[in-house]
Amino acid sequence: MHALDLEELRATDITFWVARNEGKLLGCGALKSLGGDHGEIKSMRTTLENRRQGTGRRLLQHIIDEAQVRQITRLYLETGSMAEFTPARTLYESFGFTYCGPFGGYVADPNSVFMSLHIQR
Repeated sequence: MHALDLEELRATDITFWVARNEGKLLGCGALKSLGGDHGEIKSMRTTLENRRQGTGRRLLQHIIDEAQVRQITRLYLETGSMAEFTPARTLYESFGFTYCGPFGGYVADPNSVFMSLHIQR
């Protein structure tokens, strides 16, 4: 898992969203430009008490919608390969993400899984 720290999330090529309900944090997610018409989903998280409540699904849909607005045609992500990441991988699969090899600066790693989604215009 290659999570970004706060300074990295402030980079100009990253847009970061937070989901809240009445001020209470529910989750977060980011979209990083990879140049051209490619992007990467970063830092997708939901709070423990909000898992399986639809927050991740809504955040992911928002990021995909924003990618379409930005004319991104291919979204990538990296997530963990361990069992605790199964719900995240299942969520991504339900949106049409498929498994792929490393992208960008990533290298093959037994702790990482790489996925991508072609976005129709």
